[in-house]
Amino acid sequence: MNLFNQEPLANRLPYDGTVIYYGTVMSTASANSYYTALLKKIEWKNDEAVMFGKRIVTKRKVAWYGEKEFEYTYSNTTKLALPWTTELKELKAIIEKSSGETYNSCLLNLYHDGSEGMAWHSDAEKDLKLNGAIGSLSLGAERNFAFKHKVSKETVSIFLERGSLLVMKGTTQKHWLHRLPPTKKIQTPRINLTFRTIEK
Repeated sequence: MNLFNQEPLANRLPYDGTVIYYGTVMSTASANSYYTALLKKIEWKNDEAVMFGKRIVTKRKVAWYGEKEFEYTYSNTTKLALPWTTELKELKAIIEKSSGETYNSCLLNLYHDGSEGMAWHSDAEKDLKLNGAIGSLSLGAERNFAFKHKVSKETVSIFLERGSLLVMKGTTQKHWLHRLPPTKKIQTPRINLTFRTIEK
């Protein structure tokens, strides 16, 4: 647990970007408490994407929150941010203190079990701050997370613990793809909070 570790943490990417894995940034009890609260209080909706002119609805559920009514467009759909909840404000403060970064919005994903994942992509939408930090907090089921370089195809895998923080910044989105691989081994839900900075 890196809760009290003040040593500088190594970049998990070999080149062309910066990914810092902070490990757990809260106790297991706190992580479990936030997980339960978010399951109940967040306005979860099935995610939608428009591909080849067809609207696709995912099993995975999402929610978009922020300090203002930010619009966020990805997969050819636009979401309008809901106001921060008490829990999201608290979690934002925790990861800002841990990472030394600041954020003004959060995209949450709810994966019901290991069969639900995320395909290779990069978070480079025009709404996001260029080369800004994205703080990814994991609650619930522990899963592997993968990166793949867009040119060399080199891959990096990181195991995300419950209550852990991973930060992607610099030119990571420009040069690397990332995904959450599906797995048959996980039967329980995972909540992922990706704190971001929208520039409008």
